[in-house]
Amino acid sequence: MTQRKPRILSGIQPSGALHLGNYLGAVQNWVRLVDDYDCFYCVVDLHAVTIPYEPAELRERIFELAVGLLASGLDPDRCTLFVQSEVPQHAELQWLLGAVTPLGELQRMTQFKDKSDQWGSVNAGLLTYPILQAADILLYHADRVPVGADQQQHLELTREVARRWNGRFGEYFPEPRPLLTRGARILGLDGVAKMSKSKGNYIPLLAEPDALKSVVRTAVTDPARVRKDDPGNPHVCNVFDLHGHVSPIEDRDDVEILCQTAGIGCVQCKDRLSGNLAELLAPIRERAAELRAHPDRVWRILGDGAVHARRVADETMVEVRARMGLGPPA
Repeated sequence: MTQRKPRILSGIQPSGALHLGNYLGAVQNWVRLVDDYDCFYCVVDLHAVTIPYEPAELRERIFELAVGLLASGLDPDRCTLFVQSEVPQHAELQWLLGAVTPLGELQRMTQFKDKSDQWGSVNAGLLTYPILQAADILLYHADRVPVGADQQQHLELTREVARRWNGRFGEYFPEPRPLLTRGARILGLDGVAKMSKSKGNYIPLLAEPDALKSVVRTAVTDPARVRKDDPGNPHVCNVFDLHGHVSPIEDRDDVEILCQTAGIGCVQCKDRLSGNLAELLAPIRERAAELRAHPDRVWRILGDGAVHARRVADETMVEVRARMGLGPPA
């Protein structure tokens, strides 16, 4: 009997086109992981509706995200790529897992507390968001979940939910383990916060070279360097940090020396970064243009992925319903 590869589940919210932080922090790893894992990747649109949004824009954001993922190298023949809401078992399992999830655990989640402090009044979806995340993972019996340090709290809740459900209804769900990947935490153009669309500090992944140059020029650099002829400290400069992720090593070393000796100004440093970025991302931009020219192909890939995901998810839900005493006897 052939032993299956260990399985991975990971999701990304449809906020539209990808930015550089998404690519360097997660998507590059998604592409690499298909060699060793049975990968399920989903566009988590059910999570996206817990915050204010325009319905007319959501489908376009889903499409743009799918284009970016496929253009970045995800091969639908080697992984399952789908839209979360096209697999209704996610929402069904969320409800059933809610029966074993303590309210206090949800109220202690950092994301919920932060949003409550920020907004004052929050919807129930933000409170139960972690149960849906648990359902996303457990539905496919994922063995591993790629996470960053800021996501481990949610994964630990998933493990706790699996333990509680298993303890009540019999051993069935594996407790997924974190897969701490090589993805970096990419700071935004402000040099302070993680790159994010909501903070407006991001570099669009699919921007044309001229647009990249304009965006990169807004980046904050070494605050102690006030004139071009001042020596700079590249090790406190986010632009130099980005060079480390996207520039050839010889170019990065050259920039480091020239910055410290005032042989290069911040504008020149940024322009070299944007030039290297444009070159690195050119193949992705070309593949994205090709995909946008054939939108039916993109939707078909997502549809085929959902068919496969539903097949796996239904096997899980048949067992879950039976163990929980739901529906007629077998």
